[in-house]
Amino acid sequence: MNILILGSGGREHSLAWAVMQNPKCDRLIVAPGNAGIAEIADCAALDIEDGSAVVTFAEEMAVDFVIVGPEAPLAAGVSDRLRAAGVPVFGPSGAAARLEASKAFTKQICDAAGAPTAAYGHFTDAAAAKAYVQAQGAPIVIKADGLAAGKGVIIAETEADALAAIDDMFGGAFGAAGAEVVIEEFMQGEEASFFVLCDGETVLPIGTAQDHKRVGDGDTGPNTGGMGAYSPAPVMTHEVTQKALDQIVRPTMAEMVRQGTPYQGVLFVGLMIEDGQPRLVEYNVRFGDPECQVLMLRLGAQVLDLMQACAEGRLDEAQVNWADDHAMTVVLASQGYPGAYEKGSVIRGLGSMAEDSCHMVFHAGTGRDTGQFIATGGRVLAVTARADTLQAARDSAYAMLDQIDWPEGFCRRDIGWRALSDS
Repeated sequence: MNILILGSGGREHSLAWAVMQNPKCDRLIVAPGNAGIAEIADCAALDIEDGSAVVTFAEEMAVDFVIVGPEAPLAAGVSDRLRAAGVPVFGPSGAAARLEASKAFTKQICDAAGAPTAAYGHFTDAAAAKAYVQAQGAPIVIKADGLAAGKGVIIAETEADALAAIDDMFGGAFGAAGAEVVIEEFMQGEEASFFVLCDGETVLPIGTAQDHKRVGDGDTGPNTGGMGAYSPAPVMTHEVTQKALDQIVRPTMAEMVRQGTPYQGVLFVGLMIEDGQPRLVEYNVRFGDPECQVLMLRLGAQVLDLMQACAEGRLDEAQVNWADDHAMTVVLASQGYPGAYEKGSVIRGLGSMAEDSCHMVFHAGTGRDTGQFIATGGRVLAVTARADTLQAARDSAYAMLDQIDWPEGFCRRDIGWRALSDS
């Protein structure tokens, strides 16, 4: 098979790595890719949000299957254009992708499905939003309604912080994503990520993980796109997982069918769990980043078979084969992230790194300059390890990370602290 993956981050590098393990894959193209992906696949310059350009490229390259990595092309309807052209694709329609592209839409679906989630208000002007905050008090969560690259969520500890966040959003800090705002109750509990595949009818769980959103050790500082993750998530017991499926995921999928927008693809279910009861934080319509890295290392080659079954409506025949293992990824980011940071610094030590089914450095924001790897983004590398225990995976990941010579980078040193302190 000729396979095309759309995207350029650590998520797409890990997807590419897993797909390449499968003997079905004859040629892999990643557009636009990054310097790490270029080590294992062909990279192509392509506007991945331009549906007609993606279709033309897929036809010219005789692509048999397209995997859409990030949310922006899904929201732009690229998967619809591919399906209309007869190109098999893994990823939901533009209409179904509204589960991530509009937080207000997700809330409406949850209301209709009876899925437990935070109490909320939806606002199109700052004055009404501020009045709601003043009536509710703090802490409270302020969310840009649209896509904001994982950064449009402010957990306001005080009323003043909430009012300032509202001013920022309606003032254009998040661009068009903040033209409308959803304000939510601050939910107590432990957060976890739950991943399922859905082909429009069948729902198949494929794994759990826990992400570390805050930039600093001890879960301090501003939210980021994710500073590390591990899988599986201990809080996602069999009982909690079953409740999430029965009370949240399946009712949502049934409501999407009822509304004429059946969901096909991976659904990333962000949950808050308190006293064994899950509530929905948010849906994402693609794999998480960095959660994808730990899932791919654990799932390996079977991922391609599962994605094909999903795209072809055959999930009722599919089965996930899990090893009894653990994986952890630690993100190396540019100094200054998630604020301003410099690009172009040289990263040394990657060439001598051993990479195999238990040790991988997935690239996110990297390029090449005179034969050397350079940093081109905020989150730059995801150092990932798999082992029999979480502690062993953690030790292995940090040992790999310490071999990398990049003074301009930083990482959190406490990834996995919650699970390890509870064990």
